[in-house]
Amino acid sequence: MPIRLAKPVSAALIAFGLLLSSCAAPPEEAAPQAGLDDGIVKVRSAYPVDETIARLKQDVADKGIQFFMQVDQARLAADAGIGLRPSTLLIFGNPPLGTQFITANANAGLDWPVRLLVAEDENGEVWAIYTDFDWIKRRHRIAGRDAQFKMASEVIASITASVAAR
Repeated sequence: MPIRLAKPVSAALIAFGLLLSSCAAPPEEAAPQAGLDDGIVKVRSAYPVDETIARLKQDVADKGIQFFMQVDQARLAADAGIGLRPSTLLIFGNPPLGTQFITANANAGLDWPVRLLVAEDENGEVWAIYTDFDWIKRRHRIAGRDAQFKMASEVIASITASVAAR
């Protein structure tokens, strides 16, 4: 018999899982990185955390992309008595585009909608971090959606460029 959890408990468990997945420290490089074995792309922001988040959300809105959720992982950690540097997960997407990946392989729903992490490292540097879409394509063995992946890659690069340090 499956265990059913109350909504607040379920949301807390989901948030805790997201918190655990974001504990790795960003690198010291300033330029975006892509194509790494882990599929992580990191872009150093020129702005503090709150301004980075506001600028990213504004760019998403300006592009007509649907914003779904903002998860303040540092606040969730603090509520659990755990210290965590600023870390906020932004979740957004374009359903007509994102569902193209999920219809190609339902498991791609693990990576859609788009998740963009804004995190501050131990040196006070702020990073916009996301999963490389080409890596997602390989992870889920999706074929026949190259134009859609190219578009998604261009859009996330454009969004993160709105905060990138020069």
